[in-house]
Amino acid sequence: MRAMSPRVRNWLIDRLGRPVIWLWFKSTRMTIAGGEHVRRLREARRGIVHIIWHGKIFMVPYFYRKRNIMPLVSPSQDGEIAARVMDGWGYKILRGSGSHFMKDAWLAMIDELKAGGEVIIIPDGPKGPDRKLKMGCIRLAADTGAAILPFSFTTDRKKTLKSWDRFLMFPPFARVLAAYGEPIEIPCGLDAAGLERERERVEDLFVRFDADLDRRL
Repeated sequence: MRAMSPRVRNWLIDRLGRPVIWLWFKSTRMTIAGGEHVRRLREARRGIVHIIWHGKIFMVPYFYRKRNIMPLVSPSQDGEIAARVMDGWGYKILRGSGSHFMKDAWLAMIDELKAGGEVIIIPDGPKGPDRKLKMGCIRLAADTGAAILPFSFTTDRKKTLKSWDRFLMFPPFARVLAAYGEPIEIPCGLDAAGLERERERVEDLFVRFDADLDRRL
């Protein structure tokens, strides 16, 4: 798809992207674990920072659709593909990333979380290193009082790409386990050293949660 002209690529994504993904995921036998965590946070009208490793974003456009969630989508070519697929599926799409200047995007996420909304952050994106959590989600939670909510998935028919993020896919009709982890609270008023300790703690929790989930199928 990258070899296509942008016009042809965008036409194909706009016409076929959502229908193909919808059929693909509808064919799976999907189980969702940890749904009680997100339900409790929503009932309490808490802001939620959803975090997903870059290698597990295959499910994001379909799984989070029609929930009025604000995903931070990279302005890269890969991000453009994701944004076009998600457009029309009930997202508040926000373009930006840790490797691009994003003052306006940052303020939009702060406002969304303080109002009890939800954002999606890819904490090791857009270029890695793989499973190394950047500081953005920690600062968002500390500045707004939002909870960090890990998400991941695994499958009985894994297809792992040879990419920096070990991107995980699955064919139609696979068995899929999608899971939310325990909400993670970040104290407010931390100095730089405190924020770094929290970053390391959340990274360790998320790496172990993701690895444990992969062993369940």
